[in-house]
Amino acid sequence: MKQGATNKLKITFLGTGTSTGVPVITCDCPVCTSKDPRDKRFRTSIMIEVNGRTVVVDCGPDFRIQMLRENVQNLDAVVFTHEHRDHIAGLDDVRAFNYVLNKKIDIYGTERVMEAIRTEFPYIFSGTRYFGAPQLNIHTIDTDPFEICGIEFIPIGVMHEKLPVTGFRIGDFTYITDASFIAPEELDKIRGSKVIVLNALRNSKHVSHFSVSEAVEVLAKLEPEMAYLTHLSHFVGLHEQVNQRLPGFIKLAYDRMTVVVE
Repeated sequence: MKQGATNKLKITFLGTGTSTGVPVITCDCPVCTSKDPRDKRFRTSIMIEVNGRTVVVDCGPDFRIQMLRENVQNLDAVVFTHEHRDHIAGLDDVRAFNYVLNKKIDIYGTERVMEAIRTEFPYIFSGTRYFGAPQLNIHTIDTDPFEICGIEFIPIGVMHEKLPVTGFRIGDFTYITDASFIAPEELDKIRGSKVIVLNALRNSKHVSHFSVSEAVEVLAKLEPEMAYLTHLSHFVGLHEQVNQRLPGFIKLAYDRMTVVVE
């Protein structure tokens, strides 16, 4: 689907939490002990469905349970934003799709991300094939738009402190996680998106993530019809209370929430 096409994108938030997830191990704060299912957050990932195709953006350590929970029966590709473990650690579990679908899975990422994956999962890329290893088709991306199953992805370069991270615009939907700075020329690529997802780690300032107020400031400049905050820690607060304080066009994302973008 090229930008401007009328095909509907269905986006499912597989996870909306930061690297620790929510609840945090051993924590008894009001968020971690909340009974509201919207306060339970797996590591950040989304699933995009369009025209019978399924693409996942990032597969962290919760990938297996996310696929089981959503009863995902098909996977065409995984796209990586960057190489931190909370975004790549579940890659081994794509082998279930290899077995059942009898096909390799396409993965997309920058050269730096692919090198990190080779280091993290050396048995996948060894000269002697290990039967239990995932079977992958490697696609290296840069700053140029690329297609997956006819769907156009426009890379958006952001900074996670000093680490480059790639966000993506797909039609009128833009997804950005793990950002603390977005250059003006990259903001221009986002403008006009109907729906934007942006990270907001906590309420106070952080060296490598937008805070809630910083994310709200960025989104106010971009003026989407709707925006959702993701990669949330327990420090953000209770879902219901935080939503009441946000501008009307901005909401907290939560696990299993779905959004349709035309």
